[in-house]
Order: sequence, then C-alpha cells, then structure tokens
Amino acid sequence: MPQSLAYNYSHIIFSTKNRENFINESIADELYTYMGGICKHLECFPVIIGGYSNHVHILCVISKKIALCNLIEKVKSSSSKWIKTKGKKYENFYWQSGYGSFSVGQTDIHLVEKYIKNQKNHHSKKSFMDEYLEFLEENKVKYDLKYLWD
Repeated sequence: MPQSLAYNYSHIIFSTKNRENFINESIADELYTYMGGICKHLECFPVIIGGYSNHVHILCVISKKIALCNLIEKVKSSSSKWIKTKGKKYENFYWQSGYGSFSVGQTDIHLVEKYIKNQKNHHSKKSFMDEYLEFLEENKVKYDLKYLWD
C-alpha cells in the first residue's frame, strides 16, 4: 500500500499536580484554547477540550506523525509555562506527571463530546478521582493505586 492512512481518536485525561484547583472560570476557556492550538500545531486536531477545576479532558485525532506521549508532553509543558505567565496565583502551577488515554470509536465521538461539555454538572456529583477510576475500570486498565495519584 503506497499511502499511510490513520484516523484515531483519543480521549486524554490528566490533572493538576496533587489535584489542586487551579483551573477556574477566569482561565479555563483561554487555557483550553491554548491547548487546542498546541494540538493543531502538532497535527492532532482537537474535537473538544474541557475539564473542571483540577483536570483536563482532550478529545482529539492523533496525528500519524507524533507519538501520543510526545503530544501529551508538549501540551502539558507548553500550557504549564503559559499559565504561569497569567499571574501570581499561577506561579506554582504544575500538571501531574501521568495521564490516561482512551481510544474512542467514531460512533462514540458525540457521547465523549457531550461528556466533556458537561464537566461542571458531572463533578457536582462525582470527584475527579472517582471519575478516573471508573475510566480505568471501564477500559479494563490494570493499575496500582499506590502509584496512581503521585
């Protein structure tokens, strides 16, 4: 086959270090837009980026030209540097060291989009930690709680 084709959606989730509530309404939209720009620059086209006070969800098409870990490293490092320029209250901002990434089928894109749009309401009922554990269980990801939250 002379042509390489790929179109893979990924739902990426990561939190602020120690799940600190740094992402408030005054910075959230600008942060998500900035992260979307990084994704686009790397040819990983965002469908939606959102989250809540201590974590982010990115639904994007992963480029065939970049490894997932490199995409996430670039998004996290660039956005961390950027947010620290937004004022004194962000000078100690950091992302957690890990992440979760879950493949999404074409037929489920609208469900994940709806889920990401509804984060504020969703987290009035469930913590990020409970949410993340559910994702791991639903996707049959093996994990060790001892290392999950460092």
